[in-house]
Amino acid sequence: MQLTSHTMMDAGLDSLVLFLREASYEFVTPTPATHARVNSRPGRREATLLTDVFGWSRPFGRGLLPLALFETLRNSGIVRETEGGWRSTVRASTLQGEILLHSAFPTLSPDAVFFGPDTYRFARAIKNHLRPGTRQLRRVVDIGCGAGAGAIVVAKNAACDEILMVDINEAALQLARLNAKAAGVDATSRWSDLLTNVDGQFDLIVANPPYLNDPLLRAYRHGGGELGSGLSLQIAEIAKARLSRGGSLLLYTGSPIVDGKDRLLQAVERSFGNSDLVWSYEEVDPDVFGEELETEAYSSVDRIAAVVLTAQKPERPHVR
Repeated sequence: MQLTSHTMMDAGLDSLVLFLREASYEFVTPTPATHARVNSRPGRREATLLTDVFGWSRPFGRGLLPLALFETLRNSGIVRETEGGWRSTVRASTLQGEILLHSAFPTLSPDAVFFGPDTYRFARAIKNHLRPGTRQLRRVVDIGCGAGAGAIVVAKNAACDEILMVDINEAALQLARLNAKAAGVDATSRWSDLLTNVDGQFDLIVANPPYLNDPLLRAYRHGGGELGSGLSLQIAEIAKARLSRGGSLLLYTGSPIVDGKDRLLQAVERSFGNSDLVWSYEEVDPDVFGEELETEAYSSVDRIAAVVLTAQKPERPHVR
């Protein structure tokens, strides 16, 4: 994405969110496959609406935006001139009443910042996890925060003393920080490979890690390990040591189903079998990213399921 922390870039992104909010902007980001199909339709290749520019990532004429805003976005590099017209380098999606910025389509860059249908399922899972009456949360961390959706949803649905957003992608950290600020959320963004650069324990760990086997090894998409489950398993392992007493993990991810067996569930059962964590595992969508099954890496996979793993550390240690 080539975003920087330069003051001009931050000011431009802030101006964009303020403008879109005042324009009552709304856009739900679909899957990349749906995005490509819709954009290929006749009459859909050039922008005529704000959602065309900042949602569908279509080229636009400079007269479509107010002059002052256009100049701000152009000077900060947020919109750039191409052969087909001007294009935005970011998209804006709406989630639970907030506007979140993330990477423009197509997300081919190694440092692309993800947002899509998984984000909406992740947010719904967090909201369901934080039911009314949730106790005061002292420390919360969103691992692999991307655009910051997890941290923002937590803050909107629970009382938190401290919220951390961690990622290995500097572009993601910049957008997460700006998105949290725009949502009125007090959260700290920090570079960290999982929790290697963060000390202490947490009352809540949330994560929506990449879970595919991506041949381009894009950080927002490649999950590592067998069939993309590596990061998900690492986060499950981290929870055993880094949850405070009474603290909980909410992990939204994907799992390869091979010969009818859920490979991630089998690994979690082995990992949590000797721990004191009380956990549950739910398949929330039986078939996501079906196009991946056409690749060599997934030639043995029946389907990819979206799953939610929750785990809680008891208030008091078990006496064995």
